[in-house]
Amino acid sequence: LMKILSIHDLATIRKRAEHKLSLREESNEKVTEKCCGLASGTQHLQILICGGTGCKASSSQGITEHLRTAIEKNGIADKVEVITVGCFGFCEKGPIVKIIPDNTFYTQVTPEDAEDIITEHIIGGRKIARLLYIDPKTEQTVSDSKHMDFYRKQLRIALRNCGFIDPENIEEYIAREGYFALADCLLNKRPMDVIDIIKQSGLRGRGGGGFPTGLKWEFAHKQKSDVKYVVCNADEGDPGAFMDRSIMEGDPHSIVEAMCVCGYSIGSSKGLVYIRAEYPLAINRLKTAIGQARQYGLLGDHILGTDFCFDIEIRYGAGAFVCGEETALIHSMEGKRGEPTLKPPFPAESGYLGKPTNVNNVETLANIPIILTKGADWFAAIGTERSKGTKVFALAGKINNVGLIEVPMGTTLREVIYEIGGGIKGGKRFKAVQTGGPSGGCLTEKHLDEPLDFDSVKKFDAIVGSGGMVVMDTNTCMVEVARFFMSFTQRESCGKCVPCREGTKRMLEILERIVAGEGRMEDLDQLEELATMIRSMALCGLGKSAPLPVLSTLKTFREEYEEHIRDHKCRAKVCQAMRRFIINPDYCKGCGKCAKNCPAGAITGAIKHPHQIDNNLCIKCGACKDNCNFDAIYVEM
Repeated sequence: LMKILSIHDLATIRKRAEHKLSLREESNEKVTEKCCGLASGTQHLQILICGGTGCKASSSQGITEHLRTAIEKNGIADKVEVITVGCFGFCEKGPIVKIIPDNTFYTQVTPEDAEDIITEHIIGGRKIARLLYIDPKTEQTVSDSKHMDFYRKQLRIALRNCGFIDPENIEEYIAREGYFALADCLLNKRPMDVIDIIKQSGLRGRGGGGFPTGLKWEFAHKQKSDVKYVVCNADEGDPGAFMDRSIMEGDPHSIVEAMCVCGYSIGSSKGLVYIRAEYPLAINRLKTAIGQARQYGLLGDHILGTDFCFDIEIRYGAGAFVCGEETALIHSMEGKRGEPTLKPPFPAESGYLGKPTNVNNVETLANIPIILTKGADWFAAIGTERSKGTKVFALAGKINNVGLIEVPMGTTLREVIYEIGGGIKGGKRFKAVQTGGPSGGCLTEKHLDEPLDFDSVKKFDAIVGSGGMVVMDTNTCMVEVARFFMSFTQRESCGKCVPCREGTKRMLEILERIVAGEGRMEDLDQLEELATMIRSMALCGLGKSAPLPVLSTLKTFREEYEEHIRDHKCRAKVCQAMRRFIINPDYCKGCGKCAKNCPAGAITGAIKHPHQIDNNLCIKCGACKDNCNFDAIYVEM
């Protein structure tokens, strides 16, 4: 491939590649209810298959192989194209297969369905009813994703190309105006012009801090140095979060382009992507994108014939949660222990190898090219007054529609959980949602109509954070939730500062004592005192936010803490130490099976006579209940 030397060459490639996406573009504009199979006269069809980590784990690669085999067998390889794309977002219903141009959206597809998709739909022109999504409200099949509640209220900006283009084909990205923002910046704008556009857009960092992105770039731009660095923070460590991973898997070129634009704006020629090593698919697709950009002359020396030179390297993290904090991340890249340092100096002043460094996370960077293409005013018109644009959330937990969503800032929690998320699994009652990961807080029923943006949720000791959202129902013990997240943050503490290292450990000890039924009422006051101390004195943002899950659950679910301490009762029947296994003598046949399976020897009784459990010896494992054939054993809390 020849290197691109001008904007004309870039436009030529876009024109050449546009036909590949034209069917997909048309299907987005006009929904075709009628099945567009070869029998109906359709000249060319495309089959899009989700190639995200979740669907690949559910055999989407096998679906691709079976489809191609069936296409070859039926002699239609010249009329049907199978394309692997990024995450569609509706992970609950994966693997997903989408037929273009009729926009048919097949869910929970297996490799065994491939033959029917080719013979029935592609050749015969008949939609396969069993693979269509069933609307839980109407119990009717829905063939097009635009008619699904999951997608209806979404606005995909950062996720604009995920599920639409082949992430390993640079020309498909270019056909979607990819790299034109970079070209416009290099050929028509000065660095401060670019920074001013980002400032005017109101884009704030999507990694958790919410700092104005344009202002961050301006700080780095103003530093006088012969060497500067652009760093992409892809160290996504929150439990239940997969926003950044999905963007890198589905649209890696947007990250490459955004890093180039940032490099031009701040005066840097070197980009570094810090990504956790347990993201192999994201790493491979990012490597492919970087290699293709170099081949096409969009990375390297004299990009688009200008004096601007920029290249990107990938650096791997070992999975330390604290390395999501920018100064700890920089130390890790330098080969040092991943510990944060006190700011100032900020990385924009002294970062990687002591040079000015700009750090943005993946989602923040994914917004950059489209802001420059569509304009600051376009982006600023979306969202709220102080939180512009959209936010990507990873919906997980006890919710019907687990998946990846993107909504305008200011969308209410009710809309996210009940309209997009489809409500709580099993028709159970919503209890709380943990936002912002282990450093976030809980929002409850009384917060359902509150807008989700950077500032609104802070009033309730919660944060939007990077976008993890774990939904809980009434079978969730909030004390155990607090203990779980505190266990995570304590384990992941780098140990550098005493408030975080020792404070989180003491908080965890108290919480473990409470869930074990050994808590004291004064423990609650001590938890609040420790939490306040850590928030005010911890060295980094992660340490300061570590107590938030405890503070928010104490504030909203204090009665559950008191029940654990006063009544030795867990209303959700989750805390194992408070469980009592009891044998109902009316149902017990005296078979002895429970006693044989009890590892603690806590069950006694004669054969053919009711048995008894000594709860002083019982270790609460539940083996007796699992092995009882007569439902004679029940749990009392």
